[in-house]
Amino acid sequence: MEYIHVFMTAVTAIILFIFGLENFSKEIERISGEHFRKSLSNATRIPVVGLLIGALVTMVIQSSSATSVITISLVNAGVLSFKNSIGIVFGSNVGTTITAQLVAFKLTSFAPLLIVIGFVVSLLHSKLAIFGKAIFYFGFVFFSLNLIADTLAPLQSNPVLVEWLTEPQNPLYGILVGCIFTAIVQSSSVTTGLAIVFAQQGLLGLENAVPLLLGANIGTTATATIAVFNMDVAAKKVAMSHFLFNVGGVLLALPFLLLFGHHLADVTVEPAIALAFIHLLFNVSASVIFILLINPFKRLIDMMLGEGKMEFERLALPVFDPEEPFEQVQDKLQASAGALFDFLQENYNIVTLSIETNYRGVFEAGGKRIEYIDFVKAEHIHYFSEVVTVIKDEEESRQLIKLINQFDYLFQIHDSISDLYESKKVLNEHYIELKSDVLLLVRTLSSQTLAFFERIGDAMREEEPPNLKSAAKELQHSIDQANRNLLLLLVDPKREDAGALTNFITYTQRLKDKLNNFTSLRIKQDSDKPSESANA
Repeated sequence: MEYIHVFMTAVTAIILFIFGLENFSKEIERISGEHFRKSLSNATRIPVVGLLIGALVTMVIQSSSATSVITISLVNAGVLSFKNSIGIVFGSNVGTTITAQLVAFKLTSFAPLLIVIGFVVSLLHSKLAIFGKAIFYFGFVFFSLNLIADTLAPLQSNPVLVEWLTEPQNPLYGILVGCIFTAIVQSSSVTTGLAIVFAQQGLLGLENAVPLLLGANIGTTATATIAVFNMDVAAKKVAMSHFLFNVGGVLLALPFLLLFGHHLADVTVEPAIALAFIHLLFNVSASVIFILLINPFKRLIDMMLGEGKMEFERLALPVFDPEEPFEQVQDKLQASAGALFDFLQENYNIVTLSIETNYRGVFEAGGKRIEYIDFVKAEHIHYFSEVVTVIKDEEESRQLIKLINQFDYLFQIHDSISDLYESKKVLNEHYIELKSDVLLLVRTLSSQTLAFFERIGDAMREEEPPNLKSAAKELQHSIDQANRNLLLLLVDPKREDAGALTNFITYTQRLKDKLNNFTSLRIKQDSDKPSESANA
């Protein structure tokens, strides 16, 4: 009866531990918000930087699974390329070792104090209150580990159980158990924490504990693997790299474990500290080896899942520098607006092509690019909020407002393209196919709209911009003609695709108006710039 009570109490404590860890991770994500995601997206070119950021983020949120899933979502949205995500995935395994270090060195004794501090801070009527729950759950995580340790203490007096747990077992069996248990609880930190607590209690020998930690590294990839089922190729590649990296690390360590694992019983260091050190050494070593082999590793993933047709060149995002002269800010934003316009033109081309051809791959590519522009929009809004703080005079303020309006029109153009994408999504969901006459009207309108895009692009690149009124009139004439043709189609109640054409014409009209507004403002902005001769 006593052991049943111990078992039930231990299970309850483990559930509390998982609950605390999950909520702590959520609170950290909630507090950090976009800054958290931006910290991941900034690791764009140097794999080692990505590794450090991945490790740091995972140390904070205490979940390598969460870091991997967020990285996958950023890749799926186009914010992060697959190549630049690999370092973050490697680093997430290093970051998760912090749990083992805190438990091994018995820093969990401060848990009650953290719970009290977190509770008090959450009651404050100030900005600090947002940190209250995070501190509370951080303390709660380690309080539950202490509870597990106290609950298991009576088992130390059971020689049969102690002998069975400490007697060396087959390492492959331990890896399998660690993998399955971690996949179920969806957190390698849970497996690691429990293994170290068991080692502290003398209930688990190092020979059996180390394979559990190796298995935990494989099991933690389950969350990321599940997350990519409805995502594109690039996101699937991140999940595959996470899985192969963790399995590869275990395969590298397995020969040493099979050959020298029996010597772990001779280690004189306290078992919990030794286990935490082995955990850290294993993850750091695996990360360093794979970082050195990152190019062949990427080629292997590309060979397995394809080159990633959904990848595209990212736009240069504005970076705030309070010391930068406003003239340079203005020039950079004008160049950025031109690049963004070209990107939007390509987005429109892909979205309308998906409507005309019905190819799923083209449709998914359009969705990914649209998600990426949502991210770009948020970055520009944040940048403008910073630039406005260093404006020195009325003229700079006037020019900045014009630039902001210019980007506002660009993002309105993006909204219209998004509307077209959403209308295509509705067609897919209701299995509506466009008949040949509707397809012809769509193709005509999209071709003329693309031609209007190109005329505007040419005008932006020429010193003496041509008159675009004739091009706008031609497009408007086509829109009016499409509206007249639509009336004939709407008479037939069986023509479901006529409703789709209604949306297409409406969104094309809005897009044309927004393109006109952007063009007028852009050309006016260029004409307002002082010439070099005038400055001289």
